[in-house]
Amino acid sequence: MSRLDNLHQQLVALLGEQARITVAYDEITLEVSADVWESTCLRLRDEPSLRFESCIDLCGVDFSTYGVGKVGEASQSAVVPSGRFAVVAHLLSLTHNARMRVRTFAANSDFPVVDSLVNVWPSVNWFEREAFDLFGIVFEGHPDLRRILTDYGFIGHPFRKDFPVYGNVEMRYDPEQGRVVYQPVTIDPRENIPRVIREDGYGIGR
Repeated sequence: MSRLDNLHQQLVALLGEQARITVAYDEITLEVSADVWESTCLRLRDEPSLRFESCIDLCGVDFSTYGVGKVGEASQSAVVPSGRFAVVAHLLSLTHNARMRVRTFAANSDFPVVDSLVNVWPSVNWFEREAFDLFGIVFEGHPDLRRILTDYGFIGHPFRKDFPVYGNVEMRYDPEQGRVVYQPVTIDPRENIPRVIREDGYGIGR
């Protein structure tokens, strides 16, 4: 039995029907509901047969336009979103030399809230701040949930798919006021379509 098959069986034995497990590209993705997000991650960390002691990455995902424009049927390994906003954590077991991905979807797409994992893996502190900053996902129980990449006067969350390309405001230094000021965006929205010109028969016989 391969290490991947063994991990899959251990997850099924531990979590049963509580979890949705996908195996694709030699990777395991475990999806759980938001109400058991923290408790499941605690079990993944503490269960002797798993021992995922380290969370090496955590990010947000916006699935709002997922599948739009796809041709043909979706792959069996494709994600079927349970909501708009997801939180994805990548875990590492140093004890068993294993990796896996665990994911949950916020129940409310208008105001996404997910339990913080800081008490499970302290390393996610800044990762959760980044997901809050860029996607607007609120992590319940986080000790210091502030923006981390954009400035404090920034409006909106730039990794959301409905965020305008040019943003909502622009920042500049005002020499008369002697400080940084915010003002409405002055860039005119435009769409650039590249023009490609090729001679007849391009690529034939080459």
